[in-house]
Amino acid sequence: MRDIKQILVIVDPTGSEHPAVTKAALLAEQFNARLELFVCDTKAARETRLLSHVRIRPGAPVPVSLKAMLESLAAPLRTRGLDVTTECECAEPLHIGLIERTRHTHAELVVKDTHHHSLAQRTFLTNTDWQLIRGCPAPLLLTKSRPWASAPRIVAAVDPGHVNDKPETLDRRIVEHAARLAQRLQGELHVAHVYLPLAIVGAATMSGPSMAAAMTPEDLMREEQGRRKQIAALVSEYHVPPENIHLELGGPAQVLPITAARVHADVLTMGAIARSGLKRIFVGSTAEDVLERLPCDALIVKPAQFAGSAAL
Repeated sequence: MRDIKQILVIVDPTGSEHPAVTKAALLAEQFNARLELFVCDTKAARETRLLSHVRIRPGAPVPVSLKAMLESLAAPLRTRGLDVTTECECAEPLHIGLIERTRHTHAELVVKDTHHHSLAQRTFLTNTDWQLIRGCPAPLLLTKSRPWASAPRIVAAVDPGHVNDKPETLDRRIVEHAARLAQRLQGELHVAHVYLPLAIVGAATMSGPSMAAAMTPEDLMREEQGRRKQIAALVSEYHVPPENIHLELGGPAQVLPITAARVHADVLTMGAIARSGLKRIFVGSTAEDVLERLPCDALIVKPAQFAGSAAL
């Protein structure tokens, strides 16, 4: 992973708080990177702003300058010595404008807010979020309102050994991005691997007697030891303490969010992959469930060849 030199921050023109700006500014300081605060305006966003203004300040003139709003966010960052530019455009649909801007600026990281559902304690990922996960050519950091700890815990979610399901190098990219983030933020690198024992997976595909009944504690221990060796090889150059490597039994959709909560993760780094020869990134129900339930921010990493080949 090369150093990040250009960060694109997607600013919600209808929002009153902007945690993506705060966290991107911290990253820009640590990476000595440039920031662009970007608003892509849409008809829906304009209608939302108008309705909100009429409700809160009836009769007052309607503010129309998104550039002024961005400059107000940029001013305190510039006083901290950051190189910050601001830009506004209009596009329909929204995700097309955001992906095109990412390509135009050659951003090496895109940062965007997500929103939390107060009743269900789940993240609400919009259709635009999912389109960015599928199509954004740069790593995508989806942020929540919760601030990072002073020494953030960055968790790399990996799945070694499943080379038929994803590019073999994707796990390495996930760990590389997580490690660089932890290093620059002076935080902790953790690695999580959630799996179902092979005997259980095999039993689910057989019509005969269940293999699971024949499993012994020794079988489970041998498989765990084998997986730990794979993880150790994957992270060998990063000196991850054994207590920061988390092997958990179960399905990723259920267990990864629980693991992230248990280790007090600030960012979970995970991969998005292409399937069935499609150029687009495909995000299935497992990834969707993981992202919706995460108690922390998510950094989405794609295969190395994606940036040059992805189509809108």
